Amino acid sequence: MSSTKSERKRGCVRPPHFDILWLPKAAIRSVEGDPSDCILVVGVSRPRMALAVLIVMLLSLFLTFHIIYDSALSSLHKNQQQHVLENHRPPLFLLSRKLYPVAARRLPQAIIMGVRKCGTRALLEMLYLHPKVQKAAGEVHFFDRDENYNKGLEWYRMQMPHSYYGQITIEKSPSYFVTPEVPERIRAMNSSVKLLLIVREPVTRAISDYTQLRANAATSSPTALPTPQPKSFEQLVLHPNGSVNEAYRPLSISTYHQYLHRWLEVFPREQLLVVNGDLLIEDPVPQLQKIERFLGLEPKIGSHNFYFNETKGFFCLRNETSDRCLRETKGRRHPRVDPHVVSRLRTYFGEHNQKFYELIGEDLGWPED
Repeated sequence: MSSTKSERKRGCVRPPHFDILWLPKAAIRSVEGDPSDCILVVGVSRPRMALAVLIVMLLSLFLTFHIIYDSALSSLHKNQQQHVLENHRPPLFLLSRKLYPVAARRLPQAIIMGVRKCGTRALLEMLYLHPKVQKAAGEVHFFDRDENYNKGLEWYRMQMPHSYYGQITIEKSPSYFVTPEVPERIRAMNSSVKLLLIVREPVTRAISDYTQLRANAATSSPTALPTPQPKSFEQLVLHPNGSVNEAYRPLSISTYHQYLHRWLEVFPREQLLVVNGDLLIEDPVPQLQKIERFLGLEPKIGSHNFYFNETKGFFCLRNETSDRCLRETKGRRHPRVDPHVVSRLRTYFGEHNQKFYELIGEDLGWPED
């Protein structure tokens, strides 16, 4: 009787397509009390097929585990997101960071500073067009205000946006540049942080500063009470004898070299990039491309990200989903200033500008008359 017929007679069927042998119990010494009719003998007569099956099983287990891990991680983010972000724990597997990236609040790797009305907000919003950039929502004023700085770096970190591994977090606070304690404080946080200093032609910046201060004063004054006629820009920047009022803050903070000295005593020159705010307004793309290189970002921002708004008189922003312009206060109309006063101020700033050019190693070509 053939083996196949024998196996059928005993009720044992060999599964097709598998190298598994079912033997009758009588063929091997039976185990006392074993009620089975057949004994399973597993062997490997086709090693390649066995290896393929093993690989498929391992891959299935691996993918199943990661699906479970991803589901659990997503649930954890929804229910305990704050706890996860504060602990900033690394993923369980080295591959997990790429397969399932985790967003966290991180201290900034780059900081935008400058002087009021130089374009810090515009620069931040323009850089935010880059997919690898995340920005703080507002001016944090951590390093220049003791009440915030005393709260510690953990408080500062919690003011930052969520970002993924490989993205750059950026915040901006213009007054960092002119506050004496800030350079040392920033270095204590991160000695390799990238610094973006945006500046504008001093006289134009001073007029813009005056315009904003005047608008703020008008909106903050109670309408029921009579308000004195505000002084003109000419009255504020020049003394009655015609000399420049160096104490007037919109002028004093435009002498950039006096503040830059502190920063270059703490940070190497190559760690600070000077951004020409006037050129950023006129043609933003070349300035932004220079910043991308400085930050080590892949070039992404181009002319397709901007369109000129004829009504507002400046460029607005465009991404894949929407178009938007900066706030209404951006592009505010300046008062007409006596040309003789403008010329007097530009002559005054000529020497200060030259000292600034020497520090940065670049002539920005600001007019001096």
